Amino acid sequence: MTGTARKALAEAIATFLFVLSIIGAVNSGSPLTPLAIGLALAVLVYSTGHISGAHLNPAVSFGVFLRGGLSVVDLIAYIVAQLVGGVLAALVSFALWPAAEKSVEIETGPAFLVEALFTLILVWVVLNVATSKDTDGNSFYGLAIGATVFVGATTVGSISGGGFNPAVALGLSVSGQFAWSNLWLYFVAPLVGAAIAAILFRVLNSDDAKKIGA
Repeated sequence: MTGTARKALAEAIATFLFVLSIIGAVNSGSPLTPLAIGLALAVLVYSTGHISGAHLNPAVSFGVFLRGGLSVVDLIAYIVAQLVGGVLAALVSFALWPAAEKSVEIETGPAFLVEALFTLILVWVVLNVATSKDTDGNSFYGLAIGATVFVGATTVGSISGGGFNPAVALGLSVSGQFAWSNLWLYFVAPLVGAAIAAILFRVLNSDDAKKIGA
């Protein structure tokens, strides 16, 4: 298997494993849940980065697209694969854990703000450690990306539930952790944050510009 199909399958598998890990970590009730989530992302980024870039997140893919590192065809394929992976993970989770009895309660304003801000941080980190010509070939990109999610989940998870990822939010809505009525927020806010991160990257790295959609 080669090309877009190979990359999309890698994204679907890795996103499936990531969302399943999140649901399991949340169900464990452990105070180490944010750390488990961050480490899960780190190892999955390392395991599929050489195939697809290991976005595992529609907002990251959108940011990479705006940065000029992803074609329109790949962008669509990645997002579909990620969303499918998230939903399948939630469905499989029912064989291991019951659906959440109560969804996370949030206040729309603060939740939107932190979802946008921390997705901005996440995409900013991804663009700089995993797509920049100045950090090409580094070995720390997975840890940097996983650590960012760990920090976000620890610091503002209580405000928004710590989604920072539409595919994760969709999976957690299926499993009951997130309310369906709030799903729009977990899609719109991360995309806003990702767009801002991509703009900032292009402004500060004009010597590393790529043609959008190339």
